[in-house]
Amino acid sequence: MKKDIKAQRIDEIKGLFEKNGTYYLFNYNKMTVAQATALRKNLRKQGSALKIVKNRLALRSVPEPLAGDLKPVFRTPTAVAYTDGDAVALAKALKEFQVANKVLALKGGVVEGIFIGPERFDEIVRLPGRMDLLARVGGLMAAPLSGFLRCLQAPMGSFGILLNQLKNKKETA
Repeated sequence: MKKDIKAQRIDEIKGLFEKNGTYYLFNYNKMTVAQATALRKNLRKQGSALKIVKNRLALRSVPEPLAGDLKPVFRTPTAVAYTDGDAVALAKALKEFQVANKVLALKGGVVEGIFIGPERFDEIVRLPGRMDLLARVGGLMAAPLSGFLRCLQAPMGSFGILLNQLKNKKETA
């Protein structure tokens, strides 16, 4: 491969790592072309992508703080599944494919700029999705306000019940 082509590929991979905050690295050795096509199609549906990289070029492209952690990962053939969206959705899609086809061997990854080893991948898969977490945060933020609102409305409701009982007592008398 000529130097100018190598430099272009290194810049391309470097841009991929910098642009996308989340990427998982895995060994694709046993994957057939049909399986790779199916995985790419599945990832594309959710806004993620898959790229097979040359290890030496990828090592030159890795951001400096993560280079030490990712160096051992780039020893066997490596594919990169990446997204700039929901890291959990990508992890779940990869895990689902891994369980169905038994061909992916996760080697590590980076989630929002933090290196994770293959042993922590299952923890990420078990997390709820981004929208679920945002809904929970919204609910937690709204809970004190709704409690305060109920507290303000309680005396008025009690006063209404008291007036209704007084009206019923006068009608019976």
